Amino acid sequence: MVGYDPKPDGRNNTKLQVAVAGSVSGLVTRALISPFDVIKIRFQLQHERLSRRDPNAKYHGIFQASRQILQEEGLTAFWKGHIPAQILSIGYGAVQFLSFEMLTELVHRGSVYNAREFSVHFVCGGLAACTATLTVHPVDVLRTRFAAQGEPKVYNTLRHAVGTMYRSEGPRVFYKGLAPTLIAIFPYAGLQFSCYSSLKHLYKWAMPAEGKKNENLQNLLCGSGAGVISKTLTYPLDLFKKRLQVGGFEHARAAFGQVSHSFPGRQL
Repeated sequence: MVGYDPKPDGRNNTKLQVAVAGSVSGLVTRALISPFDVIKIRFQLQHERLSRRDPNAKYHGIFQASRQILQEEGLTAFWKGHIPAQILSIGYGAVQFLSFEMLTELVHRGSVYNAREFSVHFVCGGLAACTATLTVHPVDVLRTRFAAQGEPKVYNTLRHAVGTMYRSEGPRVFYKGLAPTLIAIFPYAGLQFSCYSSLKHLYKWAMPAEGKKNENLQNLLCGSGAGVISKTLTYPLDLFKKRLQVGGFEHARAAFGQVSHSFPGRQL
C-alpha cells in the first residue's frame, strides 16, 4: 500500500517501515539500473545528435554507446558515481515515501478530501518529491559529475569531488539545476503516485479473479506503467537539469561532444 489508507481495514505501515521500504527500494533499483543511467546521462550531455550521420557525435545509440564505454573505460564505468547515487537513492526514497505517507494522512485527518483520490495523490506526491529533492540535491549534482566524466578522471573520490567543486565553483555549485529539478519533479512524482493508484484500480477491474491474487505482478505492472507515463511527460526538464548541473565542467566530457553555453552564469 502506498500512502495512508483511511479505511478501517486499511493496512497502514509504521513511519519507520515506510522509510525503510523507500530506502531499500531505492537501493535495489539504483544498483540494477545504474548502467542505463550512466548511458542516459552521457546521451543527455552530448550536444550533437544521436546519429551516425553526425560526424562529431561520439554516441549514436544504446548498443554502440555500451560497447564504446566498455572498450574505453572498462566495465566499472557503468557504475561510475555509484556511491553518491546510492546515497541519493536511499535518502530520496526514505524522505519521499515518508513525506507522502504523512501528507496523505494529514489530508485525511485535516480536510474533507479522500486521501485515496487522484488529485490528492498528485499533490501529495509532488510535494513529497520536492521535499526529498531539497534534501538530497547536492548528492544528485555529485552523481551527475561522476557519471559524466570520462578518462582521465577529474574526480577520483567523493571527498576529492566535494573539495574541488567547492574551491573552484563555490557552494552554490551543489544546487545547480535545482529550479528545473523542482519544476520537473512535482508533476513527475505527482503523476507517478496518482497514475499508480489509477492503474491499480484499472488492473483490478480488467483482470480476472485469479489474476487479482498476484499482488507482485500487479505492483510491477502498475509501477512500471506509472513510471513510463510520468517520465515521458517530464523528460525535457530532466535534460535541462543535467545540462545545468555540469555547467563549468565541460573539460571533463570534451571527448564526447559539447555542452551548450545557452545559460552562462545560470546557477539555479
